[in-house]
Amino acid sequence: MDSQLSSELNAIQDELIEILHDIHSHPELSLKEERTSKLVAKKLKEYGLTVTEGVGHYGVVGTLKSNQSGNHSIGLRADMDALHLTEQTDLSYSSKTPEAMHACGHDGHTVMLLGAAKYLAEHRDSFCGTAHFIFQPAEENLQGACNMIKDKLFERFPVDAIYGLHNTTNMEVGKFGIRSGPMMAASDRWVVTFSGTGGHGGLQPHLATDVTVLQAQFIMALQTIVSRNIASTDSAVVSVGAIEGGSFDALAVMPSKLRIGGTTRSFIKSVRDTVERRMKEITDGLAQTFGCTVEVEYCRSGIPLVNHVKETMRAMNAAESLVGKESVDGNMIPITAAEDFAYMLEEKPGAYMMIGNGNKSGPIHSPTYVFNKENIPFGVGYWIKLVQQELQN
Repeated sequence: MDSQLSSELNAIQDELIEILHDIHSHPELSLKEERTSKLVAKKLKEYGLTVTEGVGHYGVVGTLKSNQSGNHSIGLRADMDALHLTEQTDLSYSSKTPEAMHACGHDGHTVMLLGAAKYLAEHRDSFCGTAHFIFQPAEENLQGACNMIKDKLFERFPVDAIYGLHNTTNMEVGKFGIRSGPMMAASDRWVVTFSGTGGHGGLQPHLATDVTVLQAQFIMALQTIVSRNIASTDSAVVSVGAIEGGSFDALAVMPSKLRIGGTTRSFIKSVRDTVERRMKEITDGLAQTFGCTVEVEYCRSGIPLVNHVKETMRAMNAAESLVGKESVDGNMIPITAAEDFAYMLEEKPGAYMMIGNGNKSGPIHSPTYVFNKENIPFGVGYWIKLVQQELQN
């Protein structure tokens, strides 16, 4: 990072850390980001941006125009919501909200975008055009992006391209990673319910329809979908997250109903279709074999995040101008986490960048995760470089 930019970002670091502590101390779950959105709107107004609140419920958009007129525009997006977790850190600014925690770094994402808005508002001659700073609610439940789009986000705030940024504990601070094409996975959830007769597990098990043996075979059979139905050059994940049936207060009773639930992840529509189809075929076959009935609920709750080629190169160029080519991985391994920024990339060309958070805390989505404050200048700097690059005189 050049010395002049570094010096100017250091000058606003204390203010940004104060905002970070405030947001982290008061986390809000998806679709409940009232306090956070008001704080963001207040700061954007202080910085001199035109602010629109209530976009897609609690979404906030800050619009900044350069001093010189320009025809091009860019969208920069940060997420604001927290996770349903109980924090287990010793931070002086830890969560004051029961069973809510910023365990994914959305507090940091919000602060980095606010920092870029502040800097660019003070340097309106450094770019030519319009920058829209988009603060999105409800990323964790994959609803926020769709809500903002349905509220005519891109009709009200036209952009030539849209960009996103997320931290990762798999990279050092000061490093960036991205790839063109599929970068993050579609996220599906499923629940399978097997129903049989139940019975006495000690006296007459032979007269019962045993759904516990059935579920054991079902879980093993699930793992053959990826290994035997998906091409080795493609990828998918099928995982069981919950099993429910019977009672530890009645261990001699064979349950008559058993529920199994989990998640699947994939990057390609044909792979996604195959996983869903094979799961239903397996459940139907096993239910018939064991003389049971089965119900399958399969919910597609997200789509693959696919970076556009040209915008990926532009994002890389911006990051490289900040930290150098050696600190930017342009061919990072795809991530099987889901991200609703994918819906914005369906509407507009753009790209999603990963920024290193270091690995000194717990992993993302864990109760010990901590957003690294040292990361803030790099995130702010990336946004600044991207705007100045894309909105040149």
